[in-house]
Order: sequence, then C-alpha cells, then structure tokens
Amino acid sequence: MQIMPACFLGLSVALTAIPATAATKSPTSPPAAATSAAPKELGRFKNWIAATYSENGHQICYLFTRAGNEDPATGTGPVLSVTDRPSGRNQVAISGGPAYPKDAKMTVQVDQASLDFYTSGHDAFAHDNGAATGAFSHGLSAVARAPGPHGAQTTLTFSLEGFTLARDAADKACPPH
Repeated sequence: MQIMPACFLGLSVALTAIPATAATKSPTSPPAAATSAAPKELGRFKNWIAATYSENGHQICYLFTRAGNEDPATGTGPVLSVTDRPSGRNQVAISGGPAYPKDAKMTVQVDQASLDFYTSGHDAFAHDNGAATGAFSHGLSAVARAPGPHGAQTTLTFSLEGFTLARDAADKACPPH
C-alpha cells in the first residue's frame, strides 16, 4: 500500500523537532496542524522512541530513530519512523533526508531483505509497509541508499536495536483492530 506523502507532513515536522540526546525526557512537539494534545512519550528502547498524540480526535502512535549520520552541529538528522493511524498501521517513512531527485527510488537493505521505497522531496516511503516492519523486527540495521543532490549517492544508516520493544509499546497504546 502506498502512503501519500502529504499524510506525513505534520509527522515530519514533529519528528525533526525531537532532541537527539537520549537524556532529554520531554516528548516531541506535535505536528502544527490538526492536533488536540501534545505528544506523550511511551518510552525509549535502545535507539528507538515510541510516542503517541491525538490528531482530529484519534490516537496516533509512532516509533522512530535517527540516522547514525546526523549533523553534529545540530544533533539532528533524517528520521526513520513507523506510524499507526486509524486509516492504516505500520506506515514506514524516512523524513528529513536530502532533497531527492524527482522520481528517485530508494533501496533499504535490512540484512538479506532489500526493500523498495519511493521518494518525495526530502522524504521516502515504503512500498510494502508490512515487509519493512517485518524486516525491522529481525534486523540489526537498515541502510538506505538513493540518488542525492547533484548525482551523489546518499546513504543513511539506522540502528534497529530497540525496534521490537518500541513496536510493542506502540501496539499496547494503539492496539491493532
């Protein structure tokens, strides 16, 4: 199932505002539009954080990690996230990457699994969310490769340590139907 990039705009804004240090205990800022409650952190699980917020009266759960190659000056970098909404679970996105060329394809390698993502602006979305989250549950890292600005290859590496525990916390807060 393809996810429309617009549905992640607010989430991208919230995720890029997350402090990179694990010592910070305040949850993320909510997306700017259509929220009624500030995000609530569900927990930190090794390299992953699980959180929830309200959007248009519905509880949204998400889990995320930052790329290992974050900007040392700002402590920010691209974010790999999995979001559960009433309209769909396990929506996988990479937000805040470089500006990808129009119609660029991204490949995310998790152990032996090769996952296809499509890009839009600075973001990328899994073509098969179930395959992506299944691979994340069993992998150690996710390495994303795509063409970047000016023809350069972009490589982003995300740790998957703590993914399953964060997924479990999100499932408890937003149980599957």
